[in-house]
Amino acid sequence: MRVMRRTAIAVVSIAAALTLSACSSSSDEATTTETSAAVEEASVGTIVDVASANPDFSTLVAAINAADLGETLSGEGPFTVFAPTNEAFAALPAGVLDALLLPENKDALTKILTYHVVSGNVLAADITDGDVTTVEGQNVTLSTADGVTVNGATVVTADIVTDNGVIHVVDAVLVPADVDVAALTTP
Repeated sequence: MRVMRRTAIAVVSIAAALTLSACSSSSDEATTTETSAAVEEASVGTIVDVASANPDFSTLVAAINAADLGETLSGEGPFTVFAPTNEAFAALPAGVLDALLLPENKDALTKILTYHVVSGNVLAADITDGDVTTVEGQNVTLSTADGVTVNGATVVTADIVTDNGVIHVVDAVLVPADVDVAALTTP
């Protein structure tokens, strides 16, 4: 009788363990599915997607489109972009922005925009003082003396993380030394 009772208890214990194991497995699968869905929902988009969704970057997006850089900046990356706001573009000398957006000035616009881009995913905490090479090929000077600056332009918002890099909002348009913006507006 004792042997039968022990056998019955063992069988019930094994059945319970198998049942709980099966529940745990389906629970794990549900958790995995929920986690995957959350990761997909957390996807914020590319640099171009994020810039396009922010009205403060409408001029930047127009410039990216005029320079045909949308596909590049939507690519795999990673890229770090020092992104000027509409206000920064408005601070350019009169007529320069309109001239830059003209098809005949696409090369100058491309130089200026790629001068705002650095390869890699560089968060503000990783920035150190010194020169760094841009995608355009020339260097910009980064400083952390009074917040983060790039060629003297202040990073007003840092670390906007995207799927293919990071955006740091700057308060001025960076112009490479070999681009004469004044020449764009002279007839």
